Amino acid sequence: MHLTQEEEKIYDGEQGWAYQVSMKILVRLGDLFVASRLIPIESAHISGVSYKTLGDAPIDFLEALAKADGKTRVPSTLNPSGFDPNHVDEMKIPLGCREKQMRILSLYEKMGVNPALTCTPYYLREFRQGKHLAWAESSAVVYANSVLKAWTNREGSPSALAAALIGKTPDYGMHQAENRKAGILVKVEPSLRDETEFGALGIHVGKLVKDKIPIFDGLPKNCSKEELKQLGAGLASSGMTPMFQHGGQLKGEKLERVSVESKDLKNTIENLSTASEAPDLVFIGCPHCSLSELQSVAQALNGKRVKRGKKLWVCASRYVKREAKKSVAVIEKAGGSVLCDTCAIVTWTKNLGIRTIMTNSAKAAYYAPTFNEANVTLAPLKLCIAGACH
Repeated sequence: MHLTQEEEKIYDGEQGWAYQVSMKILVRLGDLFVASRLIPIESAHISGVSYKTLGDAPIDFLEALAKADGKTRVPSTLNPSGFDPNHVDEMKIPLGCREKQMRILSLYEKMGVNPALTCTPYYLREFRQGKHLAWAESSAVVYANSVLKAWTNREGSPSALAAALIGKTPDYGMHQAENRKAGILVKVEPSLRDETEFGALGIHVGKLVKDKIPIFDGLPKNCSKEELKQLGAGLASSGMTPMFQHGGQLKGEKLERVSVESKDLKNTIENLSTASEAPDLVFIGCPHCSLSELQSVAQALNGKRVKRGKKLWVCASRYVKREAKKSVAVIEKAGGSVLCDTCAIVTWTKNLGIRTIMTNSAKAAYYAPTFNEANVTLAPLKLCIAGACH
């Protein structure tokens, strides 16, 4: 991979160890994928933040980078951590885990990373079409490429952090127009009714297409960005595709074709629904809620009350929570908790005695049995609220 004179100096260590090791990570990645050069990025988003999923191993590396005065060169954000500090007692986070988690966050902050702990960085500010990013959260990658029309590969946590420190990423994959073309046509036969079916469609199709880019034929013309978010999150969970297309003209291209029928969605939802008992936790906000999603939750809760012994968690970024004060007040008055900085999937729900989770997110339903050792019921928002409330 060709490096400029300035990049070669960084590679040789002239700007310090933190930038040297970051440049070496990017060069190794570029060589692996036969990239010809590095290109500037507008932002980075780093995953692998929760101590529950990260563990102790990477902390020494983060400490070394911070000690070597590594500083980000582009706006950079973090994925959710292991808990909301304003609900730490309610979440029963062990003291040792609290300390390790706060240490991880302090190291990222020392490097200049914005501690906006969210899997939906696209709600924090506007991202222009055609801009290059280095994002590591899989659902955000699909959303960025498909809905925002930005350009990013599905980064790993180390490469996203390296890109944040250097301000560049290797030019391959989704950064090149020829790699963003659809490789398979997905005909959606049923009319999708809610966010859960969009997510289930993503899970089903993700398994079929793997890393191919699907173009969907048959999605509702007026589907919301929130529904597309759930579709992309499902795709990213069960497959490796970095984007999807919809609503465009195929222009006579001959593509492999598959059809999705009502029974496929029904079977996917049933297979993801492993619980036979009432939920201990009802979880909304995977990926983190938008302003309109918080409003929908509040509307569904109006006049209701969360049952004694049940938990209702609604996860959103702090930015969205601040913008949704009225909705948050309704949710909390009903006995729910609007959590920030975290997600049920990356916290210690088992410590709370949670064995069954109900959610409207296919992504959450896909991961909860493994990450939370919990059985799941996947259902639309209204049924989730009914499961939590009197």
